[in-house]
Amino acid sequence: MDKIIEADSLRLKAEVQLALAPPTEMPPRTADELLHELRLHQIELEMQNEELRRTQIELEESRDRYLSLYEFSPVAYLTLTRTGKISEINLTGASLLGVERNKILNHRFDHFISPEDHDRWHLLFVSIMWHKEKTGIELALLRADGSSFHAHLDCLRTEAAGSVPEVRIALTDKSSSPSTYEQTAQPQKA
Repeated sequence: MDKIIEADSLRLKAEVQLALAPPTEMPPRTADELLHELRLHQIELEMQNEELRRTQIELEESRDRYLSLYEFSPVAYLTLTRTGKISEINLTGASLLGVERNKILNHRFDHFISPEDHDRWHLLFVSIMWHKEKTGIELALLRADGSSFHAHLDCLRTEAAGSVPEVRIALTDKSSSPSTYEQTAQPQKA
């Protein structure tokens, strides 16, 4: 039903555009010539539609790959609204903060900032909203269970054309044990 409405709407828009177009002088053509021309246009449109379908499939596959990388990244990613509420968070971020993702969305991020770092966070957040520069900070964060951990936050204000600014954060847990690479890269004492 929606496709029928879309086709009717597209047809109506084309009719309006044709009516508003300046008249053009065209040499008279036979019905066979016009029919041939219409068939060519139909084939061209079908080819363009097929190409659009292929492109849409490629875009969907690309989006799915991006979402997998985003969701399962070892780094926590989150997006804050201009009021400091969490609008997006990946699985790693929700896990680090100890809250299910669906329960953390639309909650203020500053509730996860340790009291001793609240002022530093607020100053940084205001600065980020005024300046479009990437900024890093280390803060003590609180999990939902009350335990704390030290984290490094890389913050950047972004805004798509015509939308409100938001802050993207890459959050790394600094209190976790070093990675296997870091352990093997350390010189061993004899």
